[in-house]
Amino acid sequence: MARPAPKLKPVAKRPAVMTGAPMPVLGWPPDEDRVESIFKRLSAVMPDPKTELTWSSPYTLVVAVALSAQATDVSVNKATDKLFNVADTPQAMLALGEAGLTPFIASIGLYRGKARNVIALSRMVMEQHGGEVPLNREGLQALPGVGRKTASVVLNELGIEPAIAVDTHVFRVSHRLGLANEGTPDKVEAQLMRIVPEAYLPKAHHWLILHGRYTCTARKPNCRGCVISDLCPSRAVFAAA
Repeated sequence: MARPAPKLKPVAKRPAVMTGAPMPVLGWPPDEDRVESIFKRLSAVMPDPKTELTWSSPYTLVVAVALSAQATDVSVNKATDKLFNVADTPQAMLALGEAGLTPFIASIGLYRGKARNVIALSRMVMEQHGGEVPLNREGLQALPGVGRKTASVVLNELGIEPAIAVDTHVFRVSHRLGLANEGTPDKVEAQLMRIVPEAYLPKAHHWLILHGRYTCTARKPNCRGCVISDLCPSRAVFAAA
């Protein structure tokens, strides 16, 4: 006698893939009081969040953030800990050259293109900005290898302009919390900039990225250890999965 087929538990769809189009998201649009409570609690457990990248100047910050695209902060720090001992200024980086830079960052993804960009941006900083990194969005985004996301991280980290750079962690957490429903990083950033209370904007990027990196992880979010789980419309989805 054939055994009946086992019943499979349905797995809810997780809105974490960048599709380009608006997505069905639980809890969207968000209630203002819930948004306020989310960031109030995150601020209580992470009162002074910082980037986990190692940097000591605007120049080394720009280089580190540019190198971090499609790479982990840990891998970037391992590379820059040695690199910045040799070249932590645009002058020194140009003296090192692309061939000299490449071995320092060979362990990082897309390192060849990144090496070209770091040398090119160093040259532009020297030739067009007197050796000082431009500390405005237009100037930063004109540098080779520096897009909107990198500029947002730099400006926010330096306290020049509140910005919420959207990486995979911020994208995932924002959708799970019902804080955004758009399908591209730029559009999600625009949504977050509109709904996050002004008082929390300077640190919102760090709270969301760290929460996604250590608590609201991609595969197995730690809902039991999450300080905002009762405010999360996706909690039931992961509890049932």
